[in-house]
Amino acid sequence: MERKMLPIGIDDFEKIRTNNFYYVDKTDMIRELLQNWGEVNLLTRPRRFGKSLNISMLKYFFEIGTDKSLFDGLAISKETKLCERYMGQHPVISISLKTTDARKYETSRDLVIMTINEEARKMQFLLESDRLTQKEKETFSSLLNHSMDNGTLYHSIRTMSELFHKHYGKKVIILIDEYDVPLAKAEENGYYKDMIELIRNLFDAALKTNPHLELAVLTGCLRVSKESIFTGLNNLKMYTLLDAECDEQFGFTDTEVRALLEHYDLFDYYNLTKEWYDGYKVGNADVYNPWDVINWCNQLLTNMDKVPKNYWVNSSSNEEVRRFIRRMGNGVTKAQIERLIAGEAVRKKIEEQLTYDSLYDSVNHMWSLLYATGYLTQRGQSAGNEVQLVIPNMEVRNIFRDYILKLFEEEVAEDGEKVTEFCRALKNGDTAEVERIFSDYMKKTISIRDTAVKKEFKENFYHGILLCILFYKSDWSVESNRESGNGSYDIAIEMEDEEIGIIIEVKYADGGLLDEACAEAMHQIEDNDYKAELIEDGMTQILKYGIACYRKQCRVVLEREKI
Repeated sequence: MERKMLPIGIDDFEKIRTNNFYYVDKTDMIRELLQNWGEVNLLTRPRRFGKSLNISMLKYFFEIGTDKSLFDGLAISKETKLCERYMGQHPVISISLKTTDARKYETSRDLVIMTINEEARKMQFLLESDRLTQKEKETFSSLLNHSMDNGTLYHSIRTMSELFHKHYGKKVIILIDEYDVPLAKAEENGYYKDMIELIRNLFDAALKTNPHLELAVLTGCLRVSKESIFTGLNNLKMYTLLDAECDEQFGFTDTEVRALLEHYDLFDYYNLTKEWYDGYKVGNADVYNPWDVINWCNQLLTNMDKVPKNYWVNSSSNEEVRRFIRRMGNGVTKAQIERLIAGEAVRKKIEEQLTYDSLYDSVNHMWSLLYATGYLTQRGQSAGNEVQLVIPNMEVRNIFRDYILKLFEEEVAEDGEKVTEFCRALKNGDTAEVERIFSDYMKKTISIRDTAVKKEFKENFYHGILLCILFYKSDWSVESNRESGNGSYDIAIEMEDEEIGIIIEVKYADGGLLDEACAEAMHQIEDNDYKAELIEDGMTQILKYGIACYRKQCRVVLEREKI
């Protein structure tokens, strides 16, 4: 079987279907939308979950003159009556608002206008239509003008739908992708009220009592409060993360991931793929992050020795998590974060209708924001708007860990005297003092609970705390996770002027068995000859530390060796 290309970053349905790219069939979404009819439909999902590709798929399905062969062999092709009635039967207006990122309102408004201009240019054949009056053609020409006044802009989509309807004699499909991006950017940059007015007026004209409208589909990350931009829109049907309808149409199901891995002869990586990129609960469906899975497979095809990476979390600023972590101790308790990091659930009420200018007003809003944007997901069945929230997978757990460590690093920097005391004790081999100070540091940050989360993650967390402290000792050479001898040590330190070298192996003490974990660490240092690199670099005194951690407790053992 010919191996298809992976569609990295491609969200054009036609390009994927005509250029031998792998496509995970989501066309059953068309059937669900049409059979569960709503004139205006809003589907909210986290970023990189396939929203833009699905909007593109809808465009090619409904659009007059479409290439119907694009859907051959796909799920929707089995729905012959729906295909006869709808496929290629409607004019389509398709607009994406994802490129409206600007620091000033005027620039963002210009970008919205350019988006309208772009869609209007595809419709310039209307200027030759014998079904439109000269006045209507002049009205259409105003949509090609970059210097629109507000009235023209607010009614631009409505005007397109009216002229399309008159030209074809058929009502219009309106597709709006990433409808809330302009609002998110406006909130970040201080012009939220102006943008709310623009978007509200744009949507009111296009979606509210529009006689030229057949069907509208909008996608976004958040369900913005109806009172904010959907005022009076009574024909709005919602598909949120809590809803069972269309729950498998964004993200990859387990069956789809298995098929993809088998196609590329990568099924040996199934368990690792599941651990890192699965874990999202949408309605009744369990789904993987599709952006992660595709990028991970692409990486494996280049080098099968690769380890999983953070693809999704590295595709944005992750501002939501950063602000959440900084609220720790101010409404967000350390105990709740500890439970999340450990793989446990925290029950919270989800506010589905938020406004971007109030996302960080309260801790309750922040829980809802983390859920809507994919940093948290639900477990089990929801009780109304109350859900059990968990971190979905290893990738997202890593970003929580990283931001916790960044906050801890800032706190460490504020107390240089304590860093000096710790490093002095480490150099002098004062295990009791190392134990005391390190335990004191751990009390200032979260601890890792003794749950089913992999021991490797727990050890990496405490490893990270140690590095945050040691990197402030600027006259020490500190290395982490480098090969030496027969393996890779956790931490190695060289004090060249004094020819002192330190090896540290960190262990998580399952069940609080600190002495046993320390003994395991010391055996590992010896068995793998971690001191080899230090000796090669001229260190004549080697201090070998085994440090065992359990929640906020630690145990430190030491062996000295003269070379």
